[in-house]
Amino acid sequence: MLMKNLAAATALSVAVTVTAPVAAQNVNAEPNYETVQLQSGFTPDPYYVRLQSGGSVDAQTISSSCRGFISDAPDVRLHFEAGQLPLLISALSDSDTTLVINAPNGRWYCDDDSGEGLNPSVRFDPAMSGRYEIWVGTYGGRSLEATRLSISELYSQ
Repeated sequence: MLMKNLAAATALSVAVTVTAPVAAQNVNAEPNYETVQLQSGFTPDPYYVRLQSGGSVDAQTISSSCRGFISDAPDVRLHFEAGQLPLLISALSDSDTTLVINAPNGRWYCDDDSGEGLNPSVRFDPAMSGRYEIWVGTYGGRSLEATRLSISELYSQ
């Protein structure tokens, strides 16, 4: 058990050092809501996950371009097998939410208002196969009800 924890801690420190030296996010933590496995052409499209957005961690600890407050563990882990279509990850809420995504290439992608209204949306074109860690953030460090994460190849919400 000690060796397993040591290996996980070593892998995490290497990933954090390479992608975002100051990031406090635990990309290997059990997701708060769901682990999703999808492959290109999935139905129904979009795939939705209901969740509470927000947390106590300032997303700017990952990058100065990230906004909002997120949890330590990802909200959703997506295992995706890419095809020819782009991958669109969006959050839908009546409040101002943000997205923080650690993509299969180890890079961090953040968005505040690229979707409709105050909703965030990140487009991967071309989509990458692999594991995506997804956080939905809020402003002010509070959690919001009725937030919906959308995963799609066809629609940006």
